[in-house]
Amino acid sequence: MRYVGMQTQIRRNNTLSIVLLLMFPVIILVMDWVFLAALNYFGGGSYNEYDELVYRLDVNTVNQIFITTVPWIIVGVSVWFTVAYFSNVSMIQQATGARPVSRKENPRLYNIVENLCMTCNMDMPKINVVDDPQLNAFASGINPKSYTVTVTTGLMNLLDDDELAGVLGHELTHIRNHDTKLLVTSIVFVGIVSTVMSLAVQMMYQSLWHSGGRRRGNNKEGGGLSIVLILLIGVVCCAIAYVFTLLTRFAISRKREYMADAGGAELCGNPLALASALRKISGNPGLDNVKRADVAQLFIIQPDEMKQGLLSFMNSLFSTHPDTEKRIAILEQF
Repeated sequence: MRYVGMQTQIRRNNTLSIVLLLMFPVIILVMDWVFLAALNYFGGGSYNEYDELVYRLDVNTVNQIFITTVPWIIVGVSVWFTVAYFSNVSMIQQATGARPVSRKENPRLYNIVENLCMTCNMDMPKINVVDDPQLNAFASGINPKSYTVTVTTGLMNLLDDDELAGVLGHELTHIRNHDTKLLVTSIVFVGIVSTVMSLAVQMMYQSLWHSGGRRRGNNKEGGGLSIVLILLIGVVCCAIAYVFTLLTRFAISRKREYMADAGGAELCGNPLALASALRKISGNPGLDNVKRADVAQLFIIQPDEMKQGLLSFMNSLFSTHPDTEKRIAILEQF
């Protein structure tokens, strides 16, 4: 595997964050134009002299309507992204059930994090705990005020101090490499797209249900747009949103986990301890209260729940985590 230094990794992550920031509004605007074009095409059908229904796309009309919607989309997405971006800490806490912990409540955990921060000369992040018997940990945040390291109670109970220091060093390295900034940006973007598309599909489904599946009348003056076609257009938009999710996952290199493993091994001074911790976590990874795949990008090991079901092959193909056994093998080579 080609050597990549920490500063190189930081520059890559910062570049990817900027690329995602630029890509997102473009994807949204393209989806908006496609949706308007589909409405215009299927809604502008008319019958010719041979009693055949003919569809036409009026590009000029679509462009005029699109131009009027652009400012509203930009303002709406900007407001939503701003709120989500700066409230990401509370959003992730709610999604995972995490709670803050103090030195008095858990001196062992607090002291290990503090010692590791002193070793690498970084500011002390916030420390959260998830009351869950399963094993996992993650780092989050976009700036020194929001940087947070979170572990489960199951992880603390099963790992010894050296193993726990290795895991915490891994998460602190994610913060130092700006991995968390990139991941939070990805989660916010995908969350906005998924929410908008879900609301659109639900509204179309409700319209279809209440209309009783009524179809367009057979008048020859022009065919209005049927509810079924609107629903199909919504499904296409959802497919585009899903493709965006895959592109976002591709943008997040799996090498970040190898880099964090190397940084964690360096901080704790014991690569074998981190390898042992990963082996233990792989036996029971997960968080019972978390079902969102986007949040799972933060975890040190992808939860079992995300690897099961009909999409297990797709999850492995587009997974943002490398194989755990490969990570352990590399650590044991140190």
